[in-house]
Amino acid sequence: MTRVAAIDCGTNSIRLLIADMSRSRGTLVDVERRMEIVRLGQGVDQTGEIAPEAMERTLAAARRYAELCHRHEVHAIRFVATSATRDARNRKIFVDGIREALGVEPEVIPGSEEAELSFTGATGGLADQHEKPFLVVDLGGGSTEFVLGEKTVESALSVNIGCVRMTERHLRGDPPTASEVAAATADIDAALAQVAEKVHLEQARTLVGVAGSITTVTAHALGLDGYDPARIHGATLTLDQVVAACTELIEMPREQRAALPYMHPGRVDVIGAGALVWRRITERMGATGRLTSQVTSEHDILDGMAWGLA
Repeated sequence: MTRVAAIDCGTNSIRLLIADMSRSRGTLVDVERRMEIVRLGQGVDQTGEIAPEAMERTLAAARRYAELCHRHEVHAIRFVATSATRDARNRKIFVDGIREALGVEPEVIPGSEEAELSFTGATGGLADQHEKPFLVVDLGGGSTEFVLGEKTVESALSVNIGCVRMTERHLRGDPPTASEVAAATADIDAALAQVAEKVHLEQARTLVGVAGSITTVTAHALGLDGYDPARIHGATLTLDQVVAACTELIEMPREQRAALPYMHPGRVDVIGAGALVWRRITERMGATGRLTSQVTSEHDILDGMAWGLA
């Protein structure tokens, strides 16, 4: 049994998984999962740089994660940064800070590797329960990854339509105006057209959604009285249920979203954009005529990273 830690630093959140891994049994058992909303990607789409206050929030969280790793006597740590860090001119300052905080070399990975790790993590426990091929959609803060495959990745593409990026570009109203939604939708649809050129969406037999926007939409569709990963993981919703839940979240004013019992405070401002992206993806997949439902996974890039440490 080997104890490992995976840290995923995205545009909106930084997340930690500490897990015990057995190679012989092929098991990955959670010791601890943590998530903090740090909004590293604050303003990156406009300025091309990580804001000093966003960098300090994230480095402070990394130092807290380092303490947890030490306390749990972790044998190996992997730190991966994705969309916001890829796009930032001043990423070297951030990378140096992470190296100092954790004592490991941070990896700023391309979208293709992010997609592969997400696919491995998301489908690990689903392979015997659902029809293949899978289309895994990892909806992040800066980008969204589309990954098609059965046991391994067959095709993938990362496009810049994350919930933070779409909020900063388009959705300023409370709730967003019709014209704001239309402008964001045009951006999303253009990105989906790029995806369709590389990823054969019509081949998918199971749509798997991962990451915070999608798990929050799932919690809303299920009407949970609190955020419950056990009920969210593996939940199957009809595409109509997904569209309805997304539409409600898009049209809610901020105060109403904040009062939802499963809503993380750091997600209140960006869930409308996340729901809009997920609604358009769901509608696009429904148009293939091959899918009528969607599966949500609480397992994602973190789990893929942890398996890789084996």
